[in-house]
Amino acid sequence: MASTTSRRRALAAAAVLLCTTTGTAACSSPGGDGGSSSPAAGRTVPSGATAPQPDGTGALPPGAGAPGIGDPDFPSDGNGGYDVARYRLVLGYDPATRHLSGTAGIRAKATQELTRFNLDLSGFTVGRVTVDGRAAAFERSGTELTVIPGRPLPEGADFTVEVSYAGEPKPVTGSSNLGTYGFIPTRDGAFVTCEPNGAKTWFPGNDHPADKALYEFEITVPEGITALANGELTGEPVTRGGKTTYSWREDHPMVTYLATMTLGKFTLREGKTASGIKNLAAVDPRFRGSLDKLYTLSGKITDYWATVFGPYPFSSTGGVVDDFSAGYALENQTKPMYGGFSPGEGIIAHELAHQWFGNSLSIKRWKDLWLNEGFATYAEWLWEEHQGDATAEQTFRLHYAAPAGDAIWKYAPGRARPDDLFNDSVYTRGGMTLHALRRKIGDRDFFELLKTWNREHRYGYVTTEEFTALAEKISGKELDALFDAWLFQESKPAA
Repeated sequence: MASTTSRRRALAAAAVLLCTTTGTAACSSPGGDGGSSSPAAGRTVPSGATAPQPDGTGALPPGAGAPGIGDPDFPSDGNGGYDVARYRLVLGYDPATRHLSGTAGIRAKATQELTRFNLDLSGFTVGRVTVDGRAAAFERSGTELTVIPGRPLPEGADFTVEVSYAGEPKPVTGSSNLGTYGFIPTRDGAFVTCEPNGAKTWFPGNDHPADKALYEFEITVPEGITALANGELTGEPVTRGGKTTYSWREDHPMVTYLATMTLGKFTLREGKTASGIKNLAAVDPRFRGSLDKLYTLSGKITDYWATVFGPYPFSSTGGVVDDFSAGYALENQTKPMYGGFSPGEGIIAHELAHQWFGNSLSIKRWKDLWLNEGFATYAEWLWEEHQGDATAEQTFRLHYAAPAGDAIWKYAPGRARPDDLFNDSVYTRGGMTLHALRRKIGDRDFFELLKTWNREHRYGYVTTEEFTALAEKISGKELDALFDAWLFQESKPAA
């Protein structure tokens, strides 16, 4: 996370939608008949029931999808047995009551035979679950929602799950160096930033970055409130009966923590960057004076990064300043969030660099977080250099001056730790790693590496091992010692 003082970055976003419980037409999701089968075909297990557990050998029941996606540092995050293709989130939220209700439609492919599988969901009352239009049984245990289809799903099968749920969303609080994240109610709406695992606070899904998907949002709010989500509006907002519905769609793969539904009485400025990319800036009335600066800098920096990192990977850019005093920023895809402050050039440069590093190129293991944060931090230094301020070399030397006993040298950024995921070393020493590499291989190969890295892995997943291998391939140099010293050594490297 980018904090306002250290320029770190933070959290991800969440998206939200609503099926109002009064008077509006029933929500639909992709696939299935939306409930042509009788509810009696399903079995609702009490919410306190226990989800399937491994037996004494550590094995799950036959056909059960794992209750974790396989990241050893975050064993309960995400789920196994399927791969999500698309979320359709139809939600409604009332800031006055803090009540959210909606239906999540999830299109996925089974990666094994499934007699049951899990979704991540924190809180809420689940009213109904269907699989391919047929009522399904379900169980709740902690943040695990276990779905039991009426008949097994064969390996390779495409299927659609629909979950109807309602309640008051609760953000994650009190976690180490993360502050408050997830779905955060505000006086006039909601501030939604979800990194690392807060998407489950507002919609059921596979809440881990290793499962990207496309997203559709249909968000209904009281008239006078603006609903912002990832991607682009698919039409004009529709107002009737004192409520307005906004429909957004993100047609590029996105991890769950970057999904957002941000609500409030925003002032907007829309247009295009000099290169023709759509640009939307939105600010809470408290920050109206920063609207033009946010709009102008977001466009200018996005266009510059495209010359350094390669073509912009998404259809729009911009940013949102809300009045929740989060003290951090998060790079929600296409719409970075700034929590309770007017961002300066460095933080904007950081969050927009994430559109390449973290959003288009995403990590499958949280231990590789430096590939997001180290790159975005180094982008701040490159922006300063581009502006004629401090060079990246000068910034590197400033940080390298920290004494050997400083905490930054005791934390290996190439292995981000689950108990201290967003440690400053992941950001600053991660950025220093890139500058040490630039020194070693020279500017020509270094900047070719950045563009090739983005081109070869656009919209995909990346690991540290893949980056180091590409650096060696492009430079023709053996770089094991450099990466070992800067990423994995728990002491100050030689400069």
